[in-house]
Amino acid sequence: MTIKPTDPHSKIRLIADLYIDELLQAPEKDLLDDTKSDASLELAGKMAEEAYLLAKTAADKLRVETARQHMEKNRATSTKISADIDINKARGAALTEADTCREYVTLALQDAGWGDAPYAIGEQRSITDGRILLIGGKARRAKVRKPDYILYYRRDFPVAVVEAKETGLPAENGVQQAREYAQMMNLRFAYATNGQRIIEIDYTKGTEREVERYPTPEELWTRLNQSTGLTETAQQTLLEPYNLVSGKTPRYYQDATIRSVVEAILSGKKRVLATLATGTGKTSVAFQVCWKLWNSRWNRNGEYRRPKILFLADRNILVDDPKDKDFIHFGDARHKISSGDASQARDMYFGIYQALTTANEDVFRQYRPDFFDLVIIDECHRGAARDESTWRRVLDYFSDAAHFGMTATPLRDESRDTYDYFGNPVYLYSLKQGIEDGFLAPYRVHRIITNADAAGWRPTRGEVDRYGRAIPDDEYQTKDFERVVALRARTKAIAKHLTGFMRGSDRFAKTIVFCVDQEHASEMRQELVNINADLVKEYPDYVCRVTSDEGDIGLAYLANFQDLDKPTPTILTSSQMLTTGVDAATVKNVVLARVVGSQSEFKQIIGRGTRLRVDYGKEFFNIIDYTGTATQHFADPDFDGFPALLEEQTVDDDGNVTESSEPEQLDIPAADSADEESETGEGGEIGGVDEPTEPRKYYVDGGDVEVIGHLVYDLDADGKKLQVVRYTEYTARSVRSLFPTREELESAWATPDTRAEVLHELAERHISFDELIAATGQPDADPLDLLCHLAWNAPLLTRRERAERARRLHPNLFAQYGDIAREILGLVVDRYIERGLAKFEKPSELLAVEPFDSFGKPSEIAAYFGGPKALRAAFGSLQSALYQ
Repeated sequence: MTIKPTDPHSKIRLIADLYIDELLQAPEKDLLDDTKSDASLELAGKMAEEAYLLAKTAADKLRVETARQHMEKNRATSTKISADIDINKARGAALTEADTCREYVTLALQDAGWGDAPYAIGEQRSITDGRILLIGGKARRAKVRKPDYILYYRRDFPVAVVEAKETGLPAENGVQQAREYAQMMNLRFAYATNGQRIIEIDYTKGTEREVERYPTPEELWTRLNQSTGLTETAQQTLLEPYNLVSGKTPRYYQDATIRSVVEAILSGKKRVLATLATGTGKTSVAFQVCWKLWNSRWNRNGEYRRPKILFLADRNILVDDPKDKDFIHFGDARHKISSGDASQARDMYFGIYQALTTANEDVFRQYRPDFFDLVIIDECHRGAARDESTWRRVLDYFSDAAHFGMTATPLRDESRDTYDYFGNPVYLYSLKQGIEDGFLAPYRVHRIITNADAAGWRPTRGEVDRYGRAIPDDEYQTKDFERVVALRARTKAIAKHLTGFMRGSDRFAKTIVFCVDQEHASEMRQELVNINADLVKEYPDYVCRVTSDEGDIGLAYLANFQDLDKPTPTILTSSQMLTTGVDAATVKNVVLARVVGSQSEFKQIIGRGTRLRVDYGKEFFNIIDYTGTATQHFADPDFDGFPALLEEQTVDDDGNVTESSEPEQLDIPAADSADEESETGEGGEIGGVDEPTEPRKYYVDGGDVEVIGHLVYDLDADGKKLQVVRYTEYTARSVRSLFPTREELESAWATPDTRAEVLHELAERHISFDELIAATGQPDADPLDLLCHLAWNAPLLTRRERAERARRLHPNLFAQYGDIAREILGLVVDRYIERGLAKFEKPSELLAVEPFDSFGKPSEIAAYFGGPKALRAAFGSLQSALYQ
């Protein structure tokens, strides 16, 4: 410990800081290390004396003295802890888990050499963030998971976990937890101990046995390499440090995936698969895999050169984003292959299949078959492994290279080709696990039903469509809408309901609407523009369509949508282009306006919302389902994610919601699989279809879509099972959770400020008064009375009854003003009877419209009350009178 400041005052500050940072806040385990503690305290005492003599001001002397007192306090604490442990030892009493770690486990690990560089002991390091729980409409974090110890052979290479229990418990009590941590982190060794006994779990041999001591780092490393059979050169590649320049330290599952993939490649495996849920950082994993291999100069021939690596995908955005972001640290070694530029002088190549296999030439043949050492296939479930795929020609041509596939799709019939080609994944991290760990956002599901979807739609006899074509007489279901029959009224109803939903929560919440095809996306965009004209007037790009047809314009919209600090575009309509590879972290609404029969594609779609950005208020997201897709997939026992809340509604052609019957009584069409139109063009979808010369579906511009009901699916107390409640029951329960008594709600409702808080809390739970009115059939009820009636069965007053009572009980409220002011207040009361409390908090907006504008401008009207302040006071008194 050396201090060489030239300025005495700098020395004083340095010494005091040293006390606070290094001695005073030292872990208790350091304070109990007698040699280290005594030496540190002796040196600190000498420094304190010197610092005190140097101090020239009272402030400096006080700072040094304060530090000294803290030091003495910690020394006393250290002595007491040591004494307590000695007493427990003498009595034979069991130590706590913390004492066990401090007194036995840490020392034993240090004796084995794990505390000496380059090895390391990671003690109580959190490996998860803690699941986000939606409690009372607000997000809370569950407890994080942290192994007692993680043993590192190198800074970036863990090899074992240790789980400790207090001395009074059997060491076996820690075995299951140690196994669980080892499996999570893909480690081959785990240890359970109570400080006295050590149980070793060795996954390389499949054994579990008691051992006398912990193995040394080199002993464990030797055993690990005996099981893998890696050469010394390969071992050094495996130990190559991560690139941490970006500040991104791999999470535990990313680290496990990277180690597993690199080890498989070094072992000579030609096809390697990793399955990671959307939003969990597959690109970051790919980058670190490439960095390890590239920086260590691995290649398949064992030559001393950097490898040639090809990163493949089927969309420009899936290669441009990685190239320009995560892989930026490769610098000039990067190159994107195009038909006119097949450079061979770089190391890290990027390309899309469409550019490598054009109609006129196979660009990939400009490279030798043995040119690449590694080929990475992103979203490989999208067809790369299918024998008939044009993508397969590229992989077969570069068959000498190792093939590393990444997917978010677990094994199912629809993705079996992928698993047949690559084999089982070396590591799998599911959507459910990502949510459980707190790395992915949980979601609420809102099931919205139109009568056309619930009961089907059938044309009248002889009905013709927009182009005069007779519509075949048939009963059309959800899967037929916008594919066989395009119902404009249904599209309009969806647009109106979605707008109402966003008005009730956040009109600038980033939203993606997945439509049936590009034409449907265009019509949806138009309907949303017209309904949101007030915002579109100020923000022309509030609603945009992003499909392959928009080309660079659409990509510009998408880039702005992804920008965390740009409010618009807010709503994007699309069909296929945004299903995968779009990193928009603040998406809060994923809207399904088309049937998605494939569970793989469904997971990709909801993955648009799973990314967390707590710093931007994104802690969960909504899945708004107009087709039954979500409810069908959530009912699948193989689905590996779970919703936080599932809500079901029905809407009419005006976008309004009404009460529905129980779901068992509704003939809701299933989300059948259907051939979905692909978007074509470079960077769009492959496999597009030619447009027919005449419209391929029937267009119905008229007709009615009626309301049929509204259900809420809520989670039980354990958060595992969905139970059905009516919307009114859901509202009543939510109100009682916020306000245990009716009096508390009425008190909060009485003043504008606290009433605004109540309304905000209700909106957070997606409770809409329009929906409640429709569900209860009480259009004249005051919102407060409606809530009290549902929650506590209170008498239900109409707004007129409340207004008459206010006039009767508070005559002076009107009598204190002149004739014109009384007339204006009377009109305000009439407006309340007619429309409720809208605009009460903003008198200037209310008084700017009919019939108030006949009295002059708001400033002139305020003069009748004695000025703006008096006007606001009059409005406040009127509201208080209404709710007393």
